[in-house]
Amino acid sequence: MPSPIRNQPIAITGLGITSAIGQGRAAFIDALLNARSAFGFLRRDGRHFDDTRFLGAEINAISYPEAFAKSSLRGVSLSAKIALATLNEAWHDARLDDVEPARIGLLVAGSNLQQRELHLTRERYRDSPHFLTPSYAMAFMDTDIVGLCSQHFPVQGFSASLGGASASGQMAIVQGMQNINSGLVDACIVVAPVMDISYWECQGFRSIGAMGSNRFANEPELACRPFEQHRDGFIFGESCGVLVLEKAATTTRVPEYARVAGWGVAIDGNRKPNASVAGEVRAIATSLASAGISAKDIDYINPHGSGSVTGDEIEIQALLASGVTQAAINATKSIIGHGLSAAGLVEVIATVLQMNAGQLHPMRNFEQPINNDCNWLGSEPLTRKVNTALTLSMGFGGINSALCLSSSSAKR
Repeated sequence: MPSPIRNQPIAITGLGITSAIGQGRAAFIDALLNARSAFGFLRRDGRHFDDTRFLGAEINAISYPEAFAKSSLRGVSLSAKIALATLNEAWHDARLDDVEPARIGLLVAGSNLQQRELHLTRERYRDSPHFLTPSYAMAFMDTDIVGLCSQHFPVQGFSASLGGASASGQMAIVQGMQNINSGLVDACIVVAPVMDISYWECQGFRSIGAMGSNRFANEPELACRPFEQHRDGFIFGESCGVLVLEKAATTTRVPEYARVAGWGVAIDGNRKPNASVAGEVRAIATSLASAGISAKDIDYINPHGSGSVTGDEIEIQALLASGVTQAAINATKSIIGHGLSAAGLVEVIATVLQMNAGQLHPMRNFEQPINNDCNWLGSEPLTRKVNTALTLSMGFGGINSALCLSSSSAKR
């Protein structure tokens, strides 16, 4: 294994979150600690066909700043609208109005983010394609969200989108840190929008055996069961997260939430959706080494924990092999569902908010764990001081990532 590069720690100075369990940091952490979920049948147009229904958690209502009401959002996708509202929270949280726009960068995590709305547009114009709305030429590209965010907020350093399947959020965080360490910008905003899937993607995930649930088809609230014996696949959950990253100890504008002390990425060289013990172990080991810590230093783990029949088993093997199972472990997806390309970043936010609250959230539907060698949280929140946390994310295409987070002496 090559020696990891020891970079300067990167501070998290701003957070924004929108999910099916609430909009905003306070609502999100309150729902997590009380294990309040929003699972049901997916109801958005374009997410069901014939008598086929899929389970999941959808965002019901979004509050937008008054400034946005003056700007035309006509023709703007659901993913883009939620991204703008969530970015607004993180922008003001980090007081980025006080940073020179040319020193701010923007990364949008994920690809194929607006599939449902694109499907609906194609259906609407199927019999009259010559009258297709001109905005389609921009909307089908993920850079549409990049452009919309930089249009509403003064970002002039750089902007781009980055896809890494369900590891997109963490991969974008890694890229953002590299851009800061290179001196390209002083602050980098990482946006992980809602991956707005249609029934085509839902059915595809079901056909490949990744998405549940047959077992709990009529009981949506019971279907999402990471690391539990009766799991039968992931349950989708809409979510959007935004992080603001800056070089640690260089800003006095706002206190830090936490620091990204180390990171690891490992690629399996595999197109298929199956996970890899070796790849996950390499990502964890590299993350620990780059942070300059050992496995015993980890207080808390927020795993990928999707509810995959095979993926959860493999992730436990990787945790056991990495020697980190003395740490407290819960699975945020048990409460919010799987946000797909947004999941990795949203779960970093969940980790940071728990670290700052001094409490770890319980797990839903965790009745019979598939392995008893891990230090699982049960059905009640746990008061726990967390100095160092590990959060994991895996994506189709053999992508494995791990981030080590450390508490800040001046945390929020």
